[in-house]
Amino acid sequence: MELRTPTQIEQMRPAGRFVASVIKALGEKADVGVNLLELDELAHRMIKDAGAESCYIDYHPSFGASPFGKVLCTSVNDAVLHGLPHDYVLQDGDLLSVDFAASVDNWVADSALSVVVGKPRDEDLRLIEVTEKALAAGIDAARAGNRLGDISFAIGSVAHEAELKVNLQFGGHGVGRTMHGEPHVANDGRAGRGPKLRPGLVIAIEPWFLHTTDEIVFDPDGWTIRSADGSRGAHAEHTVAITDGDPIILTARD
Repeated sequence: MELRTPTQIEQMRPAGRFVASVIKALGEKADVGVNLLELDELAHRMIKDAGAESCYIDYHPSFGASPFGKVLCTSVNDAVLHGLPHDYVLQDGDLLSVDFAASVDNWVADSALSVVVGKPRDEDLRLIEVTEKALAAGIDAARAGNRLGDISFAIGSVAHEAELKVNLQFGGHGVGRTMHGEPHVANDGRAGRGPKLRPGLVIAIEPWFLHTTDEIVFDPDGWTIRSADGSRGAHAEHTVAITDGDPIILTARD
């Protein structure tokens, strides 16, 4: 796990502000009748205008069938992670998760947001609320002297209170010069376990939950992850710096 100096954390702020601005713009743009490719085009244009660099377009981990090829993830309804933007027009009541990471001045920030377009289902609004609540709990636990398991426990406790199961295959991660680094931040775990959190650690905390299952399947594109039973999912994420005091949310959208 790499630790950043206070100066380096300050240098990461522009990346956080930029990613936050894109996520906010995407949330405002998403509406009934909007094509997912239009959202990708908006993010692409904002990257170009800011002189930033995409973390996604050339990304090709072992599980990907090919390089990602787009600049953001758009996951709709039963898709919850890594949704590859494609020719799909958002419909009334769709639950959309957008996930975006970019590099500014060689520092990376990563964030995600879920919204419902058109008339929402009450259960979707509740799922988004629980996911955001879990993110807030995880951030509050991201304090020097705590342990990594305290973040995972805080997230998982919110899920269990809402009677949701938690998938542990994908979770949060270290952020810095690259999008994914150590440590892995699971969305459930045991308090008091794992490495001690130290000032200078920068991590993406990202709970994602499904309505009725913790089982997932991959689309043929090798990227888009869906619930195994067709239930819907929500995703929330911020890039957070651990300090001697309160955690700093680098991707705060306010």
